[in-house]
Amino acid sequence: MRLVVALGGNALLKRGEPMTAETQRANVRRAATSLAELIGLGHQVVVTHGNGPQVGLLALQAAAGSKEGAYPLDILGAESEGMIGYLIEQELDNCLPDGTLIATLLTQVRVDAKDPAFGTPTKPIGPVYEEPTARKLADARGWHIARDGDKWRRVVASPLPLEILEIRVISLLVDHGVVVICGGGGGIPVVVRADGSLIGVEAVIDKDRASALLAEKLGADMLLLLTDVDAVYLDFGTPQAQAIKSAGADALAGDKFASGSMRPKIEAAMSFASATGHAAGIGRLEDAAAIVRGEAGTYVEAGSAKIDIRRQAAKNAATSSVN
Repeated sequence: MRLVVALGGNALLKRGEPMTAETQRANVRRAATSLAELIGLGHQVVVTHGNGPQVGLLALQAAAGSKEGAYPLDILGAESEGMIGYLIEQELDNCLPDGTLIATLLTQVRVDAKDPAFGTPTKPIGPVYEEPTARKLADARGWHIARDGDKWRRVVASPLPLEILEIRVISLLVDHGVVVICGGGGGIPVVVRADGSLIGVEAVIDKDRASALLAEKLGADMLLLLTDVDAVYLDFGTPQAQAIKSAGADALAGDKFASGSMRPKIEAAMSFASATGHAAGIGRLEDAAAIVRGEAGTYVEAGSAKIDIRRQAAKNAATSSVN
């Protein structure tokens, strides 16, 4: 099978962990083990990943220097894509047999300059703060902030992805047996100017939505959206929580799930399933192979199939933010 595997931000850096190189490498090594298992089973794998914590940290570091030296988010996104891609590529190379071809590709994604998201920032980036600290930073730096669980984070514009500009290159590499790491952080957001040239914009694209578009254009057999929660839950975080085994895309529409956290994954899964007729799987990084087999996680299928609750005691997973 051809799989597009999207690693959530919490699959690479868990909430509350220090954003050190050592911590990220340890988490990437764990992710690489699951990816290597899929590749070892004979699947073609294309890897995408989040970058919310990392791009926010880079923005903080840039803000600490001279005002003239501060880079915009598109350049910081490219920097984080290279940084995380490097770690994934190296740890995958350590897990896979000699001779396996792996490539990390910086990926530009076209967005609409008039997307309403530019007027309503919603995408959380960077570390979490207590509310007083977040408000102080927002006042000092002109940030938009929003609640993230019981903490607060900076939020930025997150326009919808319209076109993966490197799709032909990615497809060529995959067709020749290369494990491709691309679309990191949702890709680098760019717009087309009046003269037809490209320019980056101040935004961070949602990685799950970009991954759904990538999977559709690559003709993937399945989209895997991996995080640190074992499945999609109804009434998540309450004593009544119930894990969903499978559901039709139409059955998941509406306001059953709060914005943020799992909702972008559900919307991305619905988009892919509806566009292609193939299933998307949502679940834990460690369960990747089991999700492909239909033995774990949540399957989102095309059509109006009813929500099927997993017939086991539903676990209350701790509320977390995923990128």
